[in-house]
Amino acid sequence: MRTVVLTMKASVIEMFLAVPQINCDVKAGKIINPEFIVKCPAGCQDPKYHVYGTDVYASYSSVCSAAVHSGVLDNSGGKILVRKVAGQSGYKGSYSNGVQSLSLPRWRESFIILESKPKKGVTYPSALTYSSSKSPAAQAGETTKAHQRPPIPGTTAQPVTLMQLLAVTVAEATSTTLPRPSLSAASTTSSPRPQPVGHRSQEMGEMDLLKPGSVLLDERFVPKEELSTQSLEPVSLGDPNCKVDLSFLIDGSASIGKRRFRIQKQLLADVAQALDIGPAGPLMGVVQYGDNPATHFNLKTHMNSQDLKTAIEKIPQRGGLSNVGRAISFVTKNFFSKANGNRSGAPNVVVVMVDGWPTDKVEEASRLARESGINIFFITIEGAVENEKQYVVEPNFANKAVCRTNGFYSLHVQSWFGLHKTLQPLVKRVCDTDRLACSKTCLNSADIGFVIDGSSSVGTGNFRTVLQFVTNISKEFEISDTDTRIGAVQYTYEQRLEFGFDKYGSKPDILNAIKRVGYWSGGTSTGAAINFALEQLFMKSKPNKRKLMILITDGRSYDDVRIPAMAAHLKGVITYAIGIAWAAQEELEVIATHPARDHSFFVDEFDNLYQYVPRVIQNICTEFNSQPRN
Repeated sequence: MRTVVLTMKASVIEMFLAVPQINCDVKAGKIINPEFIVKCPAGCQDPKYHVYGTDVYASYSSVCSAAVHSGVLDNSGGKILVRKVAGQSGYKGSYSNGVQSLSLPRWRESFIILESKPKKGVTYPSALTYSSSKSPAAQAGETTKAHQRPPIPGTTAQPVTLMQLLAVTVAEATSTTLPRPSLSAASTTSSPRPQPVGHRSQEMGEMDLLKPGSVLLDERFVPKEELSTQSLEPVSLGDPNCKVDLSFLIDGSASIGKRRFRIQKQLLADVAQALDIGPAGPLMGVVQYGDNPATHFNLKTHMNSQDLKTAIEKIPQRGGLSNVGRAISFVTKNFFSKANGNRSGAPNVVVVMVDGWPTDKVEEASRLARESGINIFFITIEGAVENEKQYVVEPNFANKAVCRTNGFYSLHVQSWFGLHKTLQPLVKRVCDTDRLACSKTCLNSADIGFVIDGSSSVGTGNFRTVLQFVTNISKEFEISDTDTRIGAVQYTYEQRLEFGFDKYGSKPDILNAIKRVGYWSGGTSTGAAINFALEQLFMKSKPNKRKLMILITDGRSYDDVRIPAMAAHLKGVITYAIGIAWAAQEELEVIATHPARDHSFFVDEFDNLYQYVPRVIQNICTEFNSQPRN
C-alpha cells in the first residue's frame, strides 16, 4: 500500500511539474526565473492588460498579452517560452495581432517571447518563483500557521480524504514561495466565512487542486511590491513616428440615428486604441456637427489612448442638419490653435465623417482649410441612391473637398456595418506624414520670388548658370496653386516681371518658364529691383503664405539698398541675399533678413552656386520649423 501511495504521489507531482499556468495580468517583472515555459489562458488580447514595446518588451508588460502581440499566441492562449534580456533605453509601441502596445522611454529589464520548444539539456522550472517583499522563509512560516489554525467554532471537522492529503504533499514538494491554499475543513454553516488573502475559497472542489498544469496561486494574492508600484505604472509618451494633431469631425445629425452614431463612436474608440496617443506622438480631439459644430474635447484634453476612449464613449448625439462646410470652417478658425494644444511641426489632420451627404457646400470651406495647412480626409457612408441625388446640395463633394483625388484622402463604405474596415487604412494614412501633401510644411507653404541680376557683368553663360541655380531650388518645393508658388523678376537699371505667382500652377510649368527667361544685360540697380518686386510680385502674395525673396547679384548696386530692404523686412518678406564674385558683402548683409549669417551667402565663382542649394533649403526649413504653425 505504501508503494502505491508513493507512486501516486510521484505521478501527481509529475503532473504539477508539467507547465505552470499564469493569468493574463501577470507581469514578467514579477517572475524571478530568467527563462521559463508557461501556459497562458484565453482572452489575453483584452486592452486592460498593458504591453510596452515591440518584439522586445519591458518587464512591466503582461506576459501573455505580449505573447499575443508578438504573434506567438492568439487569443485562445497556449504555451510559450519566455526569456529575460537586458533593459532597453527605449521601447516602441505598435498595433499588432489585435493588441496595442505602448511606448516607454526606458526600463530596467526586458523579455522576449518564443515558441514553447524546450532546448535539449535545459530544465525549465515546474513552479515559478515570484518576487515578494517577504522572504520565502517568512512566507512558509505563515503558510504553516494557516494550515494549523484551530477549527472554526460551531463547525464539525470533516475527515481528511486521500486527495486532500496528496494535495498537501504536492504543495509541500513544489516548495514555491507563494501562499498555499487552505485545506481546513469546510464549514457546515450556511453563512460564508471570509477567507484570508492568499487562501483559496473552501468551496473549491477537491479535484481542482490536482488539475494538470495548475499553479497553487490565488488570483487575489498581490505582493506588497506590486501594490506599491501599481500607481507608478509608466504612461506612454506616444508614438513619435506618428506625431500628428488630429481632429475628428463626427456626424451628429438627426438622420444618422442612435445605432449608427454608436457605430461611429466605436470607430473613434478603435482609432484611439490603434494610435499610441501621447505628447510625443499623435494627439486627438473631437468636434461634432449638426446645425452647428461644437468641440467635445481638444488636442490637450486627453493625453493617452485609454482616457480618450473613455471620453469618446460619453459623447451624446446633438441632432440637427448635416452642415459639414460650416463645421470645417469652424475647425479651420478655432481648433488648431496653441491654446487648444496645437504643436509646431506636427501636421494638422481633420477626418470628416459623413452619413449620406452634407446639407451645405464643402468645397470653399475645404479649400480655405487646405490653404491653412490642414490635411482633410473624408469618410463617407451610404451615399445617395438614384432617387435621392436630386437632394444632394453639392454632387461629388468629397473629391471637391480633398486636395488629391487619388483615393488617399477619401474612404467610402456602402454600409455602416462595414465602417470598421476603414480602421487600418485610415490609421496608416494619417500617420504617413511623408504623404500628407496638404500639410503646411517648409516646402509647400510659401510664395517665393526670385530677384535675378541680369546686368552686363554677368554674361550669357553665367546667366544660364544662375537660372540653373533657380531651377535647382525650385525643384525642392511642392508647387501648385495651393502649395508653394514661384515668381521671378529680372533687373538691370530697369526691372521686368518674368512671371508672377499666379502664372503657373505646376512644377513642370515653372521649370519650363525659368528656362525661357532671356538674358537682358545692363546696369545694376538692386534697390529699385527690391521695390519693384514688393509692388509687382509680393503685393499679390496670399495672406496665409510665407513670403520669401531670394535675390542673386554679382556686383555692387548703383543705388541705395537700405531703405528698400527695410521696406521688405517691415512687410514680412524674408529675404535671402546671394552674392557672386564682385558682390559687396556689406550690401548682402543689409538686404538679408536678420540674422544675416543665416540669410546671406557669398560665392566666389558662378560655377560654385550649386553648392549652396542645400544650405538655402535647410535654412528655409529650419526657420519655418522654429516658428508657430498658425
